[in-house]
Amino acid sequence: MAIGGKRKAKNYQVERCEARLPMQVGVRISGNTFMPGLESTFTENVSFRGACVRSVRRWRIGESICVLSPSEGFRSLARVAYCEPSPAGYAIGVEFLELEGQWVLASAS
Repeated sequence: MAIGGKRKAKNYQVERCEARLPMQVGVRISGNTFMPGLESTFTENVSFRGACVRSVRRWRIGESICVLSPSEGFRSLARVAYCEPSPAGYAIGVEFLELEGQWVLASAS
């Protein structure tokens, strides 16, 4: 509890090496331990190395997730960096680990 009896808001900001750009990209995600199966959803923002993805499922930090973007010809094994409740489910931050194909942002390197 903070001074005056008010609770401090949790800060879920994750330090990033690069900025994220607001962009909705259709993706399919899978790998959830508690609710197996493929979920069709979209990104909220993207970067070269990851994205914030909307999900109806709750994910554990560190959990492996497969991210597919058929329209982009992209697939990646990723790691869940955070999972925050949102009005329509959860916002999950994913860090790409093994990329196949071209992501919506091409790396400068």
